[in-house]
Amino acid sequence: MADENSFTDGRVKLRHLQCFLAVADQGSLQKAAPRLAITQPAVSKTLAELEDMLGVALFVRGRSGAAATREALRFLPHARACLAALRAGMGALSDVSMRKAGYASLGILPTLSAALLPAALSHLQREWPDVSLRVVTGTNRELLMKLRAGEIELAVNRAADPEFMTGLDFEYLYSEPLVVVVRVGHPLHAKAGGDPARIPDYPVLLPPIGTVIRQLADHLLAASGVAALTSVIELLSVSAGRALTLESDAVWFVPRSAVARDLSNGSFTCLPLTGTGTQESVGLTLRADGQRTAFLQALRDAFRAAARGAAPLA
Repeated sequence: MADENSFTDGRVKLRHLQCFLAVADQGSLQKAAPRLAITQPAVSKTLAELEDMLGVALFVRGRSGAAATREALRFLPHARACLAALRAGMGALSDVSMRKAGYASLGILPTLSAALLPAALSHLQREWPDVSLRVVTGTNRELLMKLRAGEIELAVNRAADPEFMTGLDFEYLYSEPLVVVVRVGHPLHAKAGGDPARIPDYPVLLPPIGTVIRQLADHLLAASGVAALTSVIELLSVSAGRALTLESDAVWFVPRSAVARDLSNGSFTCLPLTGTGTQESVGLTLRADGQRTAFLQALRDAFRAAARGAAPLA
């Protein structure tokens, strides 16, 4: 019977696991020896030590080689996992200690990029000064498709319906509301007190149909009793939405974080539309089976820090 303290008291060494795996893979002590760069008698001795510590026979030796026993087959995946975890840990420490140049492909919603990306990069570059990022934008569904296809490694997005999350892990960061903004001095705000019934009198900037925030916008319009719109401009671009809102009488439905600076400096003002269920979860999404490199972990930490600054805007 195996001594349960064999691992913790240091009796089982790395060389024991390496020898066991080499023999299991090669099916022969003789073939395993050159792979381990030791002699065949040394292989035999190392295996005997491991078998003694575990209290079981691991291989049946014969002229045709070494056949793994039932006990060896049960032990095999755990030995592999042990060595894999050790290599991964050493690699992660090496990446951090050597400050290797980091690279990742990142997907982010246009309405989140201005609020989170600058702060995240500022945090990231403190630990990883040599950073290279490929940043792509798109709708929530587009980002999830790119993530699943391996085109990006991390998505900064909004929570999606469960049917779109198969094979993906979503980490919640914060919630933010959808707001309706106009430029300061807009007729709707200055003269009509923000009467929702007057919104159809002006061009309305909405997210594209099928996006998460479009669903919120439609819900908010219905809850406010707004009739059918006569002039709709669908867009995701924050820069285009800002320009149109500043330079025209457009009414813009947009996540609050995207226009936080405009609201604080007095360029925009919010119309007093009310409705429940207009908050949406913001978070990080990765493939469930994706590789978790040290740099990718640092990138996630950077967005967590950036989110802590953006969350009060909600």
